[in-house]
Amino acid sequence: MMQWGQTGECFFLFLTAVIPGIHLQRDGGSIQPASDSELTSESQMYWPVLQPSESVPPIGTYMLNNLVGKPCIKATLGAEYIVIEMKKTWYFPLDPSRVRTSGYCGKEAAVLSFTLPHSAASLQFTFREDKSVFYVDKLTAHVSPLPVCRGCANKTYSGALAHEKLFAAGHGQSFKCQSEQLLWTSSELSIRLVPLQLQAFTLPEGPRGSEVECWPDFNKRALPIIAEATGVGLFLITVMTFLFIKDRRREGYDRL
Repeated sequence: MMQWGQTGECFFLFLTAVIPGIHLQRDGGSIQPASDSELTSESQMYWPVLQPSESVPPIGTYMLNNLVGKPCIKATLGAEYIVIEMKKTWYFPLDPSRVRTSGYCGKEAAVLSFTLPHSAASLQFTFREDKSVFYVDKLTAHVSPLPVCRGCANKTYSGALAHEKLFAAGHGQSFKCQSEQLLWTSSELSIRLVPLQLQAFTLPEGPRGSEVECWPDFNKRALPIIAEATGVGLFLITVMTFLFIKDRRREGYDRL
């Protein structure tokens, strides 16, 4: 006759076989639900979830080394995918903690890729160096999110910008922009980068090289100064005009 211990163990094994999330603890003999990390496996697909409103994307710093182990690309950025679907705008911020960084570094070309688990989303920068100036020659992106409505089919949004000269900076310099950079890769997908700092091919040890400021940042910084200078100039012109007219009137009174 089968003892209770054997019967109980068989019953527990039966539970673990038919009920997901249940496992048998050998040390205490108790049954506990598996944690989220235990339930997550390579066989389960990671699905980005689109949001109806934009958010401030988290900032990540990414490094890529060349074949001899020296850094050849350094990027600090926050990225958000913007999707147009059903005549509405949807948003998905890139989470740096989930990103896998890859790529390669050559003498005149380099690639930096960001990929989410199961290739659910990617963002890739192709760098070129020409006459001591580096720039992003191509940007490609794709995202495969959960459908935005019940019954909607799964869909991948993708696009690319090619043969561009984006984020250009000189040899040993870095391109920096605190203002929003909105890049349309297709009619359905754009990428918002904020903030952004890139340096490729030649990286000094320690901090980045001297910074090249983007035009939006320059305008934000320069326009208040120009406006203030213009206001001061107009004020001085008004005062000088008033004094000149007053002086002319005095001269006219003296002649009488």
